[in-house]
Amino acid sequence: MSDTGDRAVRLLLDALDLTPTSADTFEAASLPHPTGRVFGGQVLAQVLVAAGRTVPDGRAPHSLHGYFLRPGDPGEPVELAVSRLRDGRSFSSRAVNALQGGQPILSAIASFQVDQPGLDSSDPMPALVPSPEQTPSAMDVLGHVNHPVAQFWSQEAAFDVRHVGGSLYVDRHEHASGRQLVWMKARMPLPDDPLLHRALLAYACDQVMLEPVLRRSGVSWSHPGLSVASLDHAMWWHRPARADEWLLYVQSAPSAQGGRGLGSARVYTADGTLVATIAQEGMIRVPEQ
Repeated sequence: MSDTGDRAVRLLLDALDLTPTSADTFEAASLPHPTGRVFGGQVLAQVLVAAGRTVPDGRAPHSLHGYFLRPGDPGEPVELAVSRLRDGRSFSSRAVNALQGGQPILSAIASFQVDQPGLDSSDPMPALVPSPEQTPSAMDVLGHVNHPVAQFWSQEAAFDVRHVGGSLYVDRHEHASGRQLVWMKARMPLPDDPLLHRALLAYACDQVMLEPVLRRSGVSWSHPGLSVASLDHAMWWHRPARADEWLLYVQSAPSAQGGRGLGSARVYTADGTLVATIAQEGMIRVPEQ
C-alpha cells in the first residue's frame, strides 16, 4: 500500500470523526478536491455519521435520501444539524442539514433499523465478471499522466477504483453503453465500525454514480467544457459490508434528458452478496449537445 493511499484514507477518517458542538450538532473538516468544491460523497458520509451518532444503540442505517443544494467550500468546515424525527420500536428517522456559512449545502433524511429477521431474497451478481486483480486500477490508467486531476485520482484518492472494460477518465468508448462494472475498496484496512463502513460506501459511490450516463452517450470526463454536478442521492443498505474489501458496482443509466441524467447501481461483495442499491440524478451539460 502506498504512503499516499494510507494518508488519503486517514484524512478521510479524520473528516468523519465529527466534533460535537451540542447534543444534535456537529462540526466536520472538509477535504481538498480537484474540482475546487467539497466532494459530495464527503458530505453524504458526514451526514450519515452525524445522524447515526443520535440514534439508540443497535440501529444501523438502511436508507438515505438527500438533495445537494449548494456547492461547498473545501476551505471551510461543515456544520451538521440533526433533527430527531422519530424513534419507534424498530426504526429511527433523522433529518440532517449540512451547512456552511449558515446556508445548507446538503439536506437529507436517514432511517435506521434494529437488526430483525424477515424475508430474504436478492438479484444475483452478473456472472463471469473479471476479478479486481484482473482489472486495471486508476493508478495503471492515470499514474503516468502529468496532470493534477490525474495524480489525485490515481495516487491521492482514498479508494482503489477499477473499471471493468475500461474507464472514462481520458477516452470515450466507441460502443456506447449505459452498463458499467466497477470494483472499489478503501486503500488501507479500516476500523470495525459498521456505521463507518456504510458511511464510506456512501462516500465512494459518488465517484462513479453518473459515469454510466456519460458512457451511454459516448462522453469521457476529459470532454471539453463538460459540466457535471450531483442533484440528489438515494441509497439503501441491505446487508453488512466492509468498505476495505472489494465491492462490485453494477451500474446502469436509465435516462438522460433536459441537462439531467440518472445513474443507478447495485453493490455486491466479491462472493456475490447484494449489499446496497443506489440511485443518483445529476446535472450533466455537454457544450455541443
